Amino acid sequence: MDFIPRYAQPFTLAEAIKIDVAVITEEITRLQNSLRHLNQTQTTLQEYINEEPSNDVDSEIIKALEENKTVIGSQEERIFILKLALSDKGVHYGSHYDVNFGPPPAKTSRPSSNPSTTLPASTATTISPEDDVDGIHL
Repeated sequence: MDFIPRYAQPFTLAEAIKIDVAVITEEITRLQNSLRHLNQTQTTLQEYINEEPSNDVDSEIIKALEENKTVIGSQEERIFILKLALSDKGVHYGSHYDVNFGPPPAKTSRPSSNPSTTLPASTATTISPEDDVDGIHL
């Protein structure tokens, strides 16, 4: 399997295939977290640029916005390479490894410590992909 990246990457697909599955999945999670923060920063920078008169916008802010676009592209590509490596190893990566740029899930209240209080079974056992942002769960 060959892959020619658009961006400079710290490893090739052939090298990624040699990495342990646990390390690959941890790196995907780390990159997803980084992308989430970069995209939040991009939103903030873009909102600032849109609110300020064009002649008042600092050129460094525009430069940061453009540089972040490159970093985002590189990290998305790196995730793709890692997914290809997982696929080569026969690991189905499904939605668990998809990049989610939305806001983090809202925190839910904890059940009462009162033993007579119980949650409905459907509430206690339902886990959506959005709730699974902490990486690998065994």
